[in-house]
Amino acid sequence: MEGIPQPISRTVEDVFNDFKGRRAGLVKALTTDVEKFYQQCDPEKENLCLYGLPNETWEVNLPVEEVPPELPEPALGINFARDGMQDKDWLSLVAVHSDSWLLSVAFYFGARFGFGKSERKRLFQMINELPTVFEVVTGAAKQVRDADNNSNRKSKSSGKSRQPETHHKEAKLSQPKEEDGESGEEEEEEEEQGATLCGACGDNYANDEFWICCDVCERWFHGKCVKITPAKAEHIKQYKCPSCSNKRARA
Repeated sequence: MEGIPQPISRTVEDVFNDFKGRRAGLVKALTTDVEKFYQQCDPEKENLCLYGLPNETWEVNLPVEEVPPELPEPALGINFARDGMQDKDWLSLVAVHSDSWLLSVAFYFGARFGFGKSERKRLFQMINELPTVFEVVTGAAKQVRDADNNSNRKSKSSGKSRQPETHHKEAKLSQPKEEDGESGEEEEEEEEQGATLCGACGDNYANDEFWICCDVCERWFHGKCVKITPAKAEHIKQYKCPSCSNKRARA
């Protein structure tokens, strides 16, 4: 279709920002602009698609004429089901197809710009941190946030923290077992550390690796993935990962 700006994305962050812009437009169409969206989806018209644009806007339009299209195509004919379903069910259906389209566009760019395995994994992790359009439209996102908040409150009240309160994870030296209780605590701590995933490459934490935690999003990263050494970390009062630094720059 005419009017869709072609992004000039080259990095994971660029593709993620394109994803967020399109996602915001779709959420707007299915929530705050729902009356306008409903009116534009006239079942008497031809096959219509809902497009999310990188500038956080949306539009309902006919599919592009060229085959194959420049970008993956959204679901066709969303207008035909409008009067045959309850409004909330129809909006939920469009939201599900919108989520599928967003992922296909993001990974289309990943293939187009030659992303490797670690870059694709990092892109998906960044996308997965956001609620889906379906979750926002149906209210499931709020339920997930409430459940997470309750879980965090319970964790804090128990006096146990999943992550160390230091800027980085020190390599632990194995020590001889002295008491059963102490051994059990050490094994539990190692299991928790083993479950930690790097926010950049997605790999697990290992005892012999240097890690650093972002003070904004509280995600952990291999030092090598974010180019931070133990010596450099000693002089950092507040560490911000590349993603959070980019957000602040844009703001």
